[in-house]
Amino acid sequence: MLELYHHGTSVCAAKPRLVFAEKNLPWTGHYIDILKGEQFAPEYLKLNPKHVVPTLVHDGQVIRESTLIGEYLDEVFPEPPLKPDSALDRVTMRTWTKRLDEEIHPLAAGALTFAISHRHAVIANGPAVVEFYVNQGTPADRERRRRRLEGGLDDPEAQRALRLFDRFLADLDAQLATTPWLAGDRFSLAEIGVIPYVNRLDMLQLSGLWTAARPHLTAWWARVKARPSFAPAMLHFVPPELTALMTAKGQEAWPKVEAILHAQA
Repeated sequence: MLELYHHGTSVCAAKPRLVFAEKNLPWTGHYIDILKGEQFAPEYLKLNPKHVVPTLVHDGQVIRESTLIGEYLDEVFPEPPLKPDSALDRVTMRTWTKRLDEEIHPLAAGALTFAISHRHAVIANGPAVVEFYVNQGTPADRERRRRRLEGGLDDPEAQRALRLFDRFLADLDAQLATTPWLAGDRFSLAEIGVIPYVNRLDMLQLSGLWTAARPHLTAWWARVKARPSFAPAMLHFVPPELTALMTAKGQEAWPKVEAILHAQA
């Protein structure tokens, strides 16, 4: 039995949902509302002491970390394969997933998301939830959360995140100028890793970051969105009110996003 503890807009939680959809695997979901702090509940901390999603439980065995979950699922359920055949293409695949884990996720995804939209969702829960949310973790964690909630795109961390994403998108476009998929001739775990982050930008109405001048990434994204796995894994679990919030706040933020990037050019 496959059980997944996840949240609708978590980029990491979307990865195993994509694998499930690509492989037609049945699974049971346990929804953890990370914008209400449910990841800090004692019963969940027993499964994931880092208080993050996703957590996979397979026949009673706990597997954490989204990249590792993807590789685990591809080994245990090998059809259709999500790893390239050649060793060199597998290195390329892991280069992308390593970059996500070491750079894009910790330094860009959360900061930009909260700056544009999710801080409004947290604030809407009321002062008590805001204080509970902020006052978890280390002093540095608490300071970062409060700065993100209050600063929006004026937070220097959010502006650095935007620039990191812009460089990442440029590199994706360069790769896709040479290969149809990110790690060769076949859809792979590289796509599984990258799709949620590009989708995050898309949901925040930031697709202009690639549609204006990155044609290879634009074409790849159209092919990705046409896959049967995309909507069930990426869109189905996002609460409608959060989709609406991301759309509205993303449209509102776009002029400032453009200004920040133009300032660095």
